[in-house]
Amino acid sequence: QVQLVESGGGLVQAGGSLRLSCAASGGTFSGYHMAWFRQAPEKERELVAAIGWSGRTTYYAASVKGRFTISRDIGENRIRLQMNSLRPRDATVYFCAASTPVYSRYGPDKGAGYGCWGQGTEVTVSS
Repeated sequence: QVQLVESGGGLVQAGGSLRLSCAASGGTFSGYHMAWFRQAPEKERELVAAIGWSGRTTYYAASVKGRFTISRDIGENRIRLQMNSLRPRDATVYFCAASTPVYSRYGPDKGAGYGCWGQGTEVTVSS
């Protein structure tokens, strides 16, 4: 069974950058659509960015468009999230997710379309 492991979170000043990484172990996520979600305490999980199985299509939440970039390295079996111009409101836990066979019913921005989740990596942004 494929497991997703996130890394790269940490503390950064507002305006700074971080790069999150998600690696697959026990298998490959080749052929899966992938995404980054985030969830703050007592708030709903929200999509940050998604990328299609080939890497040619991407989708971003309006709040991060132009600041964040999602990419996938098929050879390394890894996806990344480059986060620039970070704001205090970006501070929370970020999760990597891989799509399920019913992904097409929900589209890239619905958590129900993803069936494999990592444990999360925390991002803290100081003002």
